[in-house]
Amino acid sequence: MVSKLGSNRVLIIGHGAREHVIGEALVKGGADLFAFMSFKNAGLEDLSKGIRIHSETDFKKIIDFCSEMNIDFAVIGPEAPLVVGIVDALERADIPCVGPKIEAAQLEGSKVFTRSLLEKYKIHSNIQSKMFDSMDGLDKYIKDMGEENIVIKPDGLTGGKGVKVYGDHLFSRQEILEYCQKLVDQRSRFIIEEKCDGEEFTLQTFVDGKNVIGTPLVQDHKRAYNDDKGPNTGGMGSYSMENHLMPFISQSDVNEALEDMKKTIAAVKSETSVEYKGFLYGQFMKTSSGIKLIEFNSRLGDPEAMNVLPLLKGNFVDICWAIINGNLTKNFEFERKATVCKYLAPEGYPISPKRDELIKVDK
Repeated sequence: MVSKLGSNRVLIIGHGAREHVIGEALVKGGADLFAFMSFKNAGLEDLSKGIRIHSETDFKKIIDFCSEMNIDFAVIGPEAPLVVGIVDALERADIPCVGPKIEAAQLEGSKVFTRSLLEKYKIHSNIQSKMFDSMDGLDKYIKDMGEENIVIKPDGLTGGKGVKVYGDHLFSRQEILEYCQKLVDQRSRFIIEEKCDGEEFTLQTFVDGKNVIGTPLVQDHKRAYNDDKGPNTGGMGSYSMENHLMPFISQSDVNEALEDMKKTIAAVKSETSVEYKGFLYGQFMKTSSGIKLIEFNSRLGDPEAMNVLPLLKGNFVDICWAIINGNLTKNFEFERKATVCKYLAPEGYPISPKRDELIKVDK
C-alpha cells in the first residue's frame, strides 16, 4: 500500500486530548482530517472536515463513514477499538491503518499474553509473574513471594485503574486475598507480579512491523490528587526534558529499553505471524537491578502523546504512510525542548466525577 498522489484524507478514531494532538500533527502534515468519536471533542471538531459521533467500536459505522468520506488511511487513538479488532475490520475493507491488528494488540489487551511472551522469548526486562483464574495455589504463591512484593493486575483493559499494589492500595494478606477473590468471582484472569522499586519512565515508539524508532522519554503521574496521592488514573500529567532523557536515565538505559521493544516486536511476529504496525508504548522502571518492563500499551499515551508530538520536526503524515508501507526510517527529529502537560479533571474523578459541568476554554 502506498499513498495516493496528492490525497491524504485521514480518519482519526477517538475523542480525547491524545486524539486532538494526533489530529494537530496530521493537519500540520497536510492531511484533510476526519474524526469518528464517541463524544464530541471541540478541539478535534475544529480541525476536522467532517465528524461522526458514535461508538468507537462499531465497525460497520466506521467503515461506512470511511467510504462516505473517501478516507485514505485511519489512525486509531484509543486502546478499546484496537483490542477488539478495528484494524482487522478496516483492512478487510481496504482501508490502511496506523495501529496493530487484534493479535498484536494483545500486548496491551492481555497481560497474561504479554508476560508469557516475554518469558518465552527471554526478554531481559521481564519480571517474575504468575497467572491465576482461581484461588488454587494463590496463598502459597503470595507467601513465597512475600506479600510486600505483590502487584495484582487484571488480565484485560482497566484504564490504569484496576492495578493494586501492596503498600499503596492493599495493606495486608487478607486484603490481597479479598481482591483476588473479587476478580475470581468476576471470572477474571489476573496476574501477580513482583513489585519493583524505582523511577518509572515511558518510551513511545513508531513501528512498521520491523523497524522500531523511539521518541523523547516522558514520565507521567497517575495518582488523582496532589503530592502523588489518591487512586490511580489513566494519567493526570506528564513531563519531558530538553535532552529527551530523564534525570535518572542514561542513553544506555534508553538503548536497553528500545532493544527489548525491538525483540518484543520480533517475538509477536514469531508467535502470531502478524506484523506489529502502529505505536508501541513501553512503561519501564529504572531499578537497582536494571531496567524492568511494567507494561506495554498498543497506542500512544494519554497524556504522553501531548509531550512528544508537538516536538516532531518531521511530517507526521509521511511517518504514518511509512508505518503502513513498512519502510519507516529515522529521517525526522524532535525539538530540544522541555514539555509539561497537566490535566484538569472533574471534582470527584476518578471514583465519582461530577457530570454536566460547564467548561470554558480560551483560544
